[in-house]
Amino acid sequence: MVSNGWVKSLGPSTFSIVALDRKNGDMGVAVQSKFIAVGSVVPWAKAGVGAVATQASANVGYGPRALKMLEEGLASSEVLERLLLEDEQNQGRQVAIVDAKGLVAVHTGSGCMEWAGHVIGDGYSCQGNILAGRDVVESMARAYDRTAGDLIDRLLAALSAGQKAGGDRRGQQSAALLVVREKGGYEGFTDRYVDLRVDDSTHPIDELKRVFKIYDMTMLSREGPSNLIPVAGNVARNLQRNLKRLGFYKGSINGKYDEPTKKALRDFVNVNNFENRMREDGVIWKSILHYMEDAAEKTKPRPGRLWKKTGLHGRGPSFGSKVGKQRKA
Repeated sequence: MVSNGWVKSLGPSTFSIVALDRKNGDMGVAVQSKFIAVGSVVPWAKAGVGAVATQASANVGYGPRALKMLEEGLASSEVLERLLLEDEQNQGRQVAIVDAKGLVAVHTGSGCMEWAGHVIGDGYSCQGNILAGRDVVESMARAYDRTAGDLIDRLLAALSAGQKAGGDRRGQQSAALLVVREKGGYEGFTDRYVDLRVDDSTHPIDELKRVFKIYDMTMLSREGPSNLIPVAGNVARNLQRNLKRLGFYKGSINGKYDEPTKKALRDFVNVNNFENRMREDGVIWKSILHYMEDAAEKTKPRPGRLWKKTGLHGRGPSFGSKVGKQRKA
């Protein structure tokens, strides 16, 4: 059985969390694995319906079938029972389901490689196989319960905690974050509020967080008003200094938020697709300042370097000012 188990482990043996945010109805899955492109296999979710993680010797069909049955009105426990009843190889599967009411159903088959198991909490479940030990899923649950913020923050915290506790005992390779919200996708045409994947990396969770930070600034509006600060004095001087280092500003460092400084900031925002963060009322988001400071630290003060490398016509899809206005806080 053990020798065959390693053959079965060619599926996404991993650790994951499925969860419902009871405050706003968001649902999601976060996952990490020593497996290529785990985000293409494990996470499934539909707004107002449920979220599913299918792993170990994964039956990918569990995802769409579970969501269909949930949408038809079955509870998560009923869905799980039907999935397993129809699957002769169910002892090699690990699957977790949370429905729109926060009811959770989980199965860890006896054929899953050790350590394998799960922990169920209020509206969520943490599960994994081929793990360093039970502490992986228990640490995930503690992190999820204790982390402030929205579902995204809590899912990422759980993923990091699982890795810190030992994670997948084979190592790391890929990670994914999927969160659904009714009309939460780009321009409101889908429910894909967040759908990010790191398919191959030596540190996939760290890379997932890095990518999400940019996605958050580009696509979401999660910052609160307390993160807005007036552009004056030292803030204005630092802004001018960093914009100059990045090649957007050619004036003097005078601490005045004048038109040349505003134009330089607009150019920086447009190049980086951060239109939803641009303010015209004399204040700036801390996230913009922090991102700019990080970029300036990595860039030698050669005027125009960033503009020439990633100009308005040198990037991928442009999200445009229309989206920025719609999403502006």
